[in-house]
Amino acid sequence: MDTLERLVIARRLRVPIGAAPAGSASGWGETAARQLDAALLSVGFTCSATLLERLSGLRGETVVDLGVRILAAVRTLVGDHVQHNAYFLDFPKNVPDTLEFWAGLLREALLDPVAAARVRTSTLNLLSLPGYGRYQHTYADLLAAHDELIPLAGDRVSVLELGGSLESEARELYFSLAGSEVPLAAEDLEALRLLARFCADEPERIPVRENRAIVNEVRLAGGRPLLVDTVTDVLRLACGCSGGDVTLAEPTRFRSFRRAERRALLGALDAVASPAKLGDVPRHREEWKRLGERLHPHEYPQFPNAAAVFETARGTRRAESLDSRVEAALSAGRTAEAVKLLEKAPGALLRRLDHLLRATDAPDATDVLDAAERAAAGASGRVLLSLREHLQNRLAPVAGRVFTNRYGRAWATPDSRSPLAEEALSRTLAILDEEITRRLPDPGELIVDPDVLDVALPLSGKAVAPGLGMLPRGSVSAVDGELLRFFVHWREAGQRTDYDLSALMLDDSYDNPTHISWTNYTNDFAEYSGDLTEAPEGASEFINILLAAATQPIIIPQVHIYAGERFDEAAEAFFGYMTRDAAQEGRPFEPRTVRMKSDLRGSGAVALPLVFLRGGDGGWLVKWLHLYLNGDPGFNQVEGNRVTASLLVRSIVERDYLRVRYLADLLRAKSSTAGHTTYIGLEAPADLPAGARVYTPGTLHELIPA
Repeated sequence: MDTLERLVIARRLRVPIGAAPAGSASGWGETAARQLDAALLSVGFTCSATLLERLSGLRGETVVDLGVRILAAVRTLVGDHVQHNAYFLDFPKNVPDTLEFWAGLLREALLDPVAAARVRTSTLNLLSLPGYGRYQHTYADLLAAHDELIPLAGDRVSVLELGGSLESEARELYFSLAGSEVPLAAEDLEALRLLARFCADEPERIPVRENRAIVNEVRLAGGRPLLVDTVTDVLRLACGCSGGDVTLAEPTRFRSFRRAERRALLGALDAVASPAKLGDVPRHREEWKRLGERLHPHEYPQFPNAAAVFETARGTRRAESLDSRVEAALSAGRTAEAVKLLEKAPGALLRRLDHLLRATDAPDATDVLDAAERAAAGASGRVLLSLREHLQNRLAPVAGRVFTNRYGRAWATPDSRSPLAEEALSRTLAILDEEITRRLPDPGELIVDPDVLDVALPLSGKAVAPGLGMLPRGSVSAVDGELLRFFVHWREAGQRTDYDLSALMLDDSYDNPTHISWTNYTNDFAEYSGDLTEAPEGASEFINILLAAATQPIIIPQVHIYAGERFDEAAEAFFGYMTRDAAQEGRPFEPRTVRMKSDLRGSGAVALPLVFLRGGDGGWLVKWLHLYLNGDPGFNQVEGNRVTASLLVRSIVERDYLRVRYLADLLRAKSSTAGHTTYIGLEAPADLPAGARVYTPGTLHELIPA
């Protein structure tokens, strides 16, 4: 229950209380509630008026117990659950010049007879010098060296709202995740698995296949009918039941299944394995072979269609996929045939529309567009929006095309595609706008916070790890404050691990690079907190930037794996940024100044979470990237990926993302005087009418039409 409660608080900023017993007339509950609110304020949170009133009416012991759990949840959310020490005690003050620092370390080593005996000019390793890469003072020493933070009105204060019972709050979160129209991040899939085991019912529609596989795990365990309509649905379920990857991106070691489970899986497979569906089998041929060894289909002659799946995987039965037939037709120049084949799969046709239009002679483009118009009615809302975003970026040349996989690993390439005819583009955009508008609900009275208009629509959540202040890739928001401070914290799981926080700075043309890192501690407007090369108990690094003095308008924070464990192998790894005014002082890490914090994960060796840009009015903006570079197996440095990072970031910055503004304009066209209210914003205000439908960053995926 504690895990569910923590999940609800972190994801929805709602505190589930339910029917907790009322307190006595002594007033201790009210005192405990106000003490909790004061403790929350120190980490940048506060209780709403309704939550504070509800807490005040509880028994004091209940408030204390609940308060401990609330504080633990929000401190983890903001990154304050660990001690953020810094290598340089006075950071950001008194950071030495890089050469001065290394000369001092070398001088100390030569004065130490034991260390001096190890120093040889031909084999000198600066990183092995005594005193380098390890804290030289305690966390208590750091606290004593820094003045208290001066609270200002501009500090972040996130409001915790009063929730219902834990059961109702968990059910609402479960329905939101399970019914999502967009693929979920790995952390959300794990949350969905936990919620599915707790919640008795489920949404009527589960459109994303990975989500359906997780719900099917619970159905299989309970002996209930399975929700499958393709053979791959059964394979995903078998992977999930074996503790594997339901996205099928990683191989799974299948467990032994009980007889009842084998019968259920083979029965479900038999029901959907029509000859037309067998074409999906070769895509995961090896997985099907391994699964067949566990399910023993030969023992179940009553399921001949299921047996055909494994025959296809072994190659004794031939099955041609739709994609292979389409590719054969396109390779032979038979575009009309390819279009006719794709009309059986509306989503596939729309995903290939750009290619089809380029492969079609001008007189035949009308036929392709007619087919696209028919397909629009049968495709998912996510496909329509993705195509809309893709085509609006074909209107103007860009620096390059960016390709990003489900792990956020990205690469860029010059755009060599021929342009699309303006008439074809205009008609397609009109088709998409009309169909998307048709699917949107009547919002009633629509209220939109202007600050949310430049948030990108979450067309996929796979590369975005949940956290505080997280927005989808391509989102833009303003940066307030005089000082910008990045931070990274990691704790190694088993082997020595060295992560390096760095920042690449570029001019308006994405050229003339400079950097701040362990090889360059300071410049005229930035300071580095010092390099830590191991983290058995956890380590933190910071970069401090005085924005008004910044001479380059593009700042790209990066986290490099220099040695040791990957981000997803470390015991803990997260990145974030703070903003504050110069006069506030405070420790290197102050939770109430944290604007964004999220876990680092993925198999890439270089993380590019976001980019900071100086706007035309002189103010600063942040644009979310959520990218990872492959990097090298070890010894990654900012100097080694300047060109790749610059091209990737420029491609993201110049791309025209589909944003909340687009859907808000369509919703306004459908707005009526119906007796309900729809609110879209970064945070929900306290004065909304009862029953208002609220969309904030955590629930923006619910805006995507079915």
